[in-house]
Amino acid sequence: MENAAAAPPRVLISVATYNERENLARLVQEIHAHVPAADVLIIDDDSPDGTGQLAEDMAQADRRLRVVRRPRKLGLGTAILAGMQYAIDHGYDLFVNMDADFSHHPRYLPALLEGMKRHDVMIGSRYVPGGGTVNWPWSRRLMSAGVNLVSRILMRLPARDTSGGFRCYRVAKLRQIDRSTVLSRGYSFQEEFLYRCHRAGCKIGETPILFEDRRAGASKAGLREAVRSLAVIFGLGLMIFFGLEKPKG
Repeated sequence: MENAAAAPPRVLISVATYNERENLARLVQEIHAHVPAADVLIIDDDSPDGTGQLAEDMAQADRRLRVVRRPRKLGLGTAILAGMQYAIDHGYDLFVNMDADFSHHPRYLPALLEGMKRHDVMIGSRYVPGGGTVNWPWSRRLMSAGVNLVSRILMRLPARDTSGGFRCYRVAKLRQIDRSTVLSRGYSFQEEFLYRCHRAGCKIGETPILFEDRRAGASKAGLREAVRSLAVIFGLGLMIFFGLEKPKG
């Protein structure tokens, strides 16, 4: 008798929200159109526009939805860490993080998950052949390219898109990483956590995506947060480059 086929991996797709009411229902619908069996975790930071309540109402009608409502705006990095902890605590095999504003389109999810057959971390990448950005001004392109170049050099990261937030992680590997050592709470989280994964021996892969600006709502990326994130990247990167940063995992 042949062995039964292995069960498909349990997938959790985490979306951090703050004032994303206009996008949420359509986003969840698109996610399940491409990955019907995945569970979706909405982590809302007390959105004034009622995103959290909408998420809870949607979860009442769809058992594939999970909702965590936090008391205030606590930062993107902490939301991703909370999603990782949820995936670990609830026995998922794969954890996906993506933006709520359609800049990360769900149509790329199947390729991201397919890559996990050969990798421990998969990045939806703007900077590999076939990837790119849509309607970005030259200043934003220049800043993004510069940040990625600095991260690759200082942190010695084996990826082209080190700042992209559209990623899938193997949960078994997340259990091995000491997440308490993570310093970043904002957008620099992406570079720092990719470094932690690399240090933990994760095999990192990339699949091309087109990054598009949000369809509705307002961007959360302000100048102050951008400057703070750049400072963390440079500071941590220099410590790594000169061998002064020795994380446990």
